[in-house]
Amino acid sequence: MVDYLEFILILNHMVDYKDVNLDLVFAALGDPNRRAILARLKEGEAKISDLPISNTMSLTGVTKHIRVLEKAGLVSHEKRGRERYCKLEADVLREAGTWIESYREFWGDQLDQLDLYLKSTQEKKDE
Repeated sequence: MVDYLEFILILNHMVDYKDVNLDLVFAALGDPNRRAILARLKEGEAKISDLPISNTMSLTGVTKHIRVLEKAGLVSHEKRGRERYCKLEADVLREAGTWIESYREFWGDQLDQLDLYLKSTQEKKDE
């Protein structure tokens, strides 16, 4: 069970020692077009012209989405000849997931404690 102080120490450790800017990551993930790009890149690298939003948006629009993802560290790109290829940088997503997981564990423990309290209260009423 993680107590509140331990939770804060874990969270502070993550803030102090990770290179991930969570604000940029979550802002980038907030757009469905960018999530579609990441879903496609999960399968492997792709040309920008092959990304799922390329048919509904101008190349300039797609490029702007790629820049946001790159700034957040979620995607990298490489130019080969006349084509630009993008690939997913999964480590950043993994670190953001670790941050979210720390909250899930904390709240799970809090709810477990509440459940124990409610059960003990009910048992006292039944006596």
